[in-house]
Amino acid sequence: MSGSIESENNKYKLLGFVADKKLAVIMVVSTGKLIKVKLAELLKSDLIDDLSRAEIRNIYRKYYSTGSALTAYDITDRNERSWMIYVVLNLFLLVLYVFSNIGATKLIYFERFDVVLTPGVFLYPFTFLVVDMLNELYGFKLARKAIFFGFISNALIILLLSVAEKMPGLPGWRLDGAYSEVVLHVSSVLLASSVSFLFSEYANSYLLCRIKQLTNSRYLFLRVFFSTFFAVLIDSVLFCVIAFYGVLENSELLSVVIVQITVKMFFAFFNVLPAYGARSLFKRFVPEARVI
Repeated sequence: MSGSIESENNKYKLLGFVADKKLAVIMVVSTGKLIKVKLAELLKSDLIDDLSRAEIRNIYRKYYSTGSALTAYDITDRNERSWMIYVVLNLFLLVLYVFSNIGATKLIYFERFDVVLTPGVFLYPFTFLVVDMLNELYGFKLARKAIFFGFISNALIILLLSVAEKMPGLPGWRLDGAYSEVVLHVSSVLLASSVSFLFSEYANSYLLCRIKQLTNSRYLFLRVFFSTFFAVLIDSVLFCVIAFYGVLENSELLSVVIVQITVKMFFAFFNVLPAYGARSLFKRFVPEARVI
C-alpha cells in the first residue's frame, strides 16, 4: 500500500541542495523545470506532499543539520575547486604508491651505515601525509575511497605491465630482458605492498579520525603524528614479513624491519608541518568549503 502511495506522488523530484544549505533544488517531472525553494518554506508548503518519503526525510535531515558533522548532503555542496583538490591528492597518492613499488627494483647502499634501502622508503611516508590531509579535509569516507582507488589502480598497472611482458619481443632488443626482470621483481612485491598499504592506510585514517573526535578537532599535530606512527609500524612489519619471511634469516629480517621503521618514522615526523600548511592553504583558497 505504501509503495502505491509513493508511486502516485511523482509530480516533483528532489535533486539536491545548493551550497548555502538553505535551498532545495526541485524538478517538475512533467516539464523538467528546476525550481529552488527555501527549506523552511518547502516544509510548510503543499509541494512536500508530492515527494517520496525518502526525499522528505532527506529534507528534514538537511534542515535540522547543525553543521557540526559531515553528512552526505554536505558532500554534494562542495564547489569545483574543492573537488579538484581532492582529485589532485588522489593522483599524488597514486604516484607515490606506484613509484614505491617500481622503485623497489633500485637498491641503494649506504656504506657508512651498512644498510640497503630502496628509493620508495624515502617517499612512501608522504602517502601518510596525503591520507591525513584527505581525512582532515574530506572525512574518513572519502579518504577510504582514495585508498581503495590507489590500491586498485596500482594492481591494474602491474597487471598491464605483466601482460605486456608476456607479449613476443623484438629479437635482439637489448631492453627486453631487463624489462622482464623489472616487471617480475615489481610483481613479486605487489602482494606485500598491497596488504601493507591497505592495512596501514586504513589504520592511519581510522586513528586520525578517532583522535580528532577525542580531542574535539584540536591538536592537529597529535593526530597526525600518532596516526602516522602506528601506520608506519604496521606497514613496515607487514611488508617485510610477507616479502622476506623464509628468504632472510630471522635476525636479518628483524634488522630490515628496524631500518624500515627508523627511516620512515624520520620522514613521517616532519609530516606535521606540511599538514598545518595544507590545511591553512585549503581554508584560504577554498573558503566556501568547510574543513571537517
